[in-house]
Amino acid sequence: MRIISGTYRGRKLKPSHLQHTRPTTDFAREGLFNMLNNRLDLEELEVLDLYSGTGAIGIELISRGVKSAVVVDNDRQSVKHIAKVKSEWEIDNLEIVKGDALSYIERCRIQFGLIFADPPYTSDHAMTVVEICHKRNLLLPGGLLVVEHDKHQNFSKTEGFAELRNYGKVNFSFFRFS
Repeated sequence: MRIISGTYRGRKLKPSHLQHTRPTTDFAREGLFNMLNNRLDLEELEVLDLYSGTGAIGIELISRGVKSAVVVDNDRQSVKHIAKVKSEWEIDNLEIVKGDALSYIERCRIQFGLIFADPPYTSDHAMTVVEICHKRNLLLPGGLLVVEHDKHQNFSKTEGFAELRNYGKVNFSFFRFS
C-alpha cells in the first residue's frame, strides 16, 4: 500500500502485522481522492478519519496538504503502526486517538471539513456514524462525510445522502448536511 500523491508520494505503508484490517485498495483510494480534489479545497480542511486501521486515508490527506487530520482507531496495533509512521515520516499535523470511533464522535466538540469513516463491513456502525455526525453537527458548512461500505448497504434514502461511488468491491456514500 502506497501514498498516491503529495508530499509523501510513493512512500509505502507496511502494515503486514495488521491482519484484522481491510485497507481501502489503491484503486478505490485513487478514485476517491480524484473526486475529493475536484470538490473540496483540501488545503483548507481539517479532517477526521474514523476506523483508520492502517492510517492510509488520513496520511494520504496529510500528504495532499490538509491543515490537519485526526485518526481514530480502537486497535492497539493499528495505533502503534500509525504512530510509528508519524514519527518516521516526521508528520506533525496528525493527531492519533486510540479509542472507539462512535464514542469519539459522540463527545466531539469540533467540526471538520471532511469526515471519512470505514467501519467494519459486518457491523451496523456505518448508519450510526451518519446519524451521529448529522445530529451532532460535526461537519462544517459545505463539509463532506464519506462512508466506505460494502454493496449490501444502501444509504440513498438517508438524510443528507448526496451520491454513491463504486470502485470494485468498495463503495463510498457521500453526505452533506448543510
